[in-house]
Amino acid sequence: MNKIFKALILSLLIFSACKDKQSDTKVVVEQTENKTNDTKESTEQSSKKILCFGNSLTAGYGLDEQFAWPTLLQQRIDSLNFDYQVINAGLSGETTSGGLKRIDWVLREPIDIFILELGANDMLRGLDISSTVENLRSIISRVKTKYPDAQVVVAGMLSPPNMGPDYEKKFNTMYKDLSDEFNTTLIPFFLDKVAGIEKLNLPDGKHPNQEGQKIVLETVWIHLKSLIA
Repeated sequence: MNKIFKALILSLLIFSACKDKQSDTKVVVEQTENKTNDTKESTEQSSKKILCFGNSLTAGYGLDEQFAWPTLLQQRIDSLNFDYQVINAGLSGETTSGGLKRIDWVLREPIDIFILELGANDMLRGLDISSTVENLRSIISRVKTKYPDAQVVVAGMLSPPNMGPDYEKKFNTMYKDLSDEFNTTLIPFFLDKVAGIEKLNLPDGKHPNQEGQKIVLETVWIHLKSLIA
């Protein structure tokens, strides 16, 4: 009976020791995970932010997001060891009025560079240019008001001739006019060397494919690199 009792006590002691060891291990693991998460959050908070605000051309329509130009931009920046986080805030089908409605939401977190790529869908729908201009002006104004030190990049687009000469002229000059008004960096034509080239676009002929996205990145980079410190 004593032997059985002693064996039972020994088993309980061993079980208790193992349980305590597991508890200690769990605490260490949890502490390590917490430190990792804290480090990750700290890194993200310390990184400067580039917000890419646009439509399907920024969202990477028809492609996995890894092939969209904002992701390629992040890879370029990482390869150069710059401390920037690129945020893809592209939304397929977005018009300037839609962008204006959601701009306050995307500006909840501080940004250092704001790339504005909107207007193409307004043009495709034949929307009144004065409304498009006012929407873009309001978007830039809100960015400047909330984050005065943020650099703004305006990505210009071009209207096809079939929209009519008067519409084409007004549309093609509005981006430069806005850029001059707010003293921003201007990308004269966002789809330069891509638009109208079949092998660089998806079958719809409107959205850059993987190769086209690489060229868009280079176009953006030419005008962006001087702003990255």
